[in-house]
Amino acid sequence: MTLGTVPQSRWAAMQRGVAKAVVTLTGLTAGVAYATGDLPGGPAVNQLNLPPAVTAIAAEQAWLHWFMLILCTVIFVAVFGVMFYSIWKHRRSVGHKAQELPEPLWVELGWTIVPFLIVIGMALPATKVLVAQKDTTNADLTVKVTGMQWQWGYDYIKGEGEGIGFVSRLDPAHRALSNAGTGAKPDDYLLKADNPLVVPVGQKVRVITTANDVIHSWMVPSFGVKQDAIPGFVRDTWFRAEKEGMYYGQCVELCGKEHAYMPINVKVVSADEYTTWVDGQKKAMAALADDPAKVWELTALVERGATVYAANCAACHQATGKGAGPIKALDGSAIVLNKDHAEVIDVLLNGRANGAMPGWKSLSDTEIAAVITYAKNSWSNQSGDLVQPAAVQAARNN
Repeated sequence: MTLGTVPQSRWAAMQRGVAKAVVTLTGLTAGVAYATGDLPGGPAVNQLNLPPAVTAIAAEQAWLHWFMLILCTVIFVAVFGVMFYSIWKHRRSVGHKAQELPEPLWVELGWTIVPFLIVIGMALPATKVLVAQKDTTNADLTVKVTGMQWQWGYDYIKGEGEGIGFVSRLDPAHRALSNAGTGAKPDDYLLKADNPLVVPVGQKVRVITTANDVIHSWMVPSFGVKQDAIPGFVRDTWFRAEKEGMYYGQCVELCGKEHAYMPINVKVVSADEYTTWVDGQKKAMAALADDPAKVWELTALVERGATVYAANCAACHQATGKGAGPIKALDGSAIVLNKDHAEVIDVLLNGRANGAMPGWKSLSDTEIAAVITYAKNSWSNQSGDLVQPAAVQAARNN
């Protein structure tokens, strides 16, 4: 006996195989569910809604989300309710016949004006939130965030902590778990970074984003913040966290094979804790800093500058030094080639054009001297000039 074209014995075997697969899949799913719990500051199990808001902007976004959802649902139910009622009530099977009706002016005006007013009613609160999201003025702290495959660079460029800089990567223990493919997964699996961004609670933090290689996107859902990081461009956003804790995000722009390994951790602490952290970071940096009194030779300084340029400058000014769009070229630049080094040092320390060219005080005196020397002796420049770290130190302290 056959079932269709499949022999009954084979059909039974297929059924047993499917049943076994379902049981196995159910067990695996259950294991994942039991092994993972809600992550404060991060995603929750079976989460359907937006995460709890930690900033005023995130709260406004949540309100706007529900306002739009409810309004659209009411419109959907009203329009389709009237339509389906009319179809049912005036169906042909109960004797109704189609007829042509005059179209009065008030009907024409009604279905033009009412949707227009609805769109305006949706646009006004949305515009208010959008404008607030982009108001980065009067920040207490400014942090430059640089996306790199597959890590984040953080440089504190204004406010308490100015000069601190570090790279944040996926916690090595989580990478080891991912490579192994086995073992219990913590609630913050693939969301824990080795060096979190630390900010004080209740202070406005401006975040300037760019990238060194491909497009990335810096997002922390609890803050209501998402800003693309684009090579050759500078974008900014802001947040003011109102609650202490650790908050999680990820790169949300597909950026290569290890896109899933670019977590974002922001640790929000009290003002006193933040000051203590800043002091500790500066002491650690001082212990590792180059001696600015060292006198360098041209070849060694250019070699050091090439590394600094590739890590911090090439994203905007390009590897060729030609710039792009509004980004000025360094190749052939009068400022770069000027025998008086004061102006180019000032540009590197303090920036230009209201932050379009950010200041790089986060770099050491030696790194700034090296990258200037590199620019003076690369591409078609070949000036033979060099800037010693002592000159940068003097300008910084002036």
